[in-house]
Amino acid sequence: MCLGIPGRIVAREGAFATVDFLGARRRVRLDLLEEPVAIGDHVLCHVGSALRRIPPEEAREMRALFEQLLEADGRAGPG
Repeated sequence: MCLGIPGRIVAREGAFATVDFLGARRRVRLDLLEEPVAIGDHVLCHVGSALRRIPPEEAREMRALFEQLLEADGRAGPG
C-alpha cells in the first residue's frame, strides 16, 4: 500500500517545487502531474513526486486525519 501525503506548494523552480507538509518543507518533482500547478496549490505526494493536484478542502480533510493519527500516537502535530 502506498501512502500519499498532502502538501502546499510554497516555491517553484521548473520541474521542482518546495512543498510544505505540516510544517516540514521538502523538494518535490512535478513532472508526473497531468495539469499545471502554482504556488499555493495543494498536491498529493509520494516518494518525492507530486502525483496530482488536490482541492484545498480535500487537503484540509487529509491533514486533519494525519493530525489525529499523530495525536493517537502520542505526538503533537504542528500548530
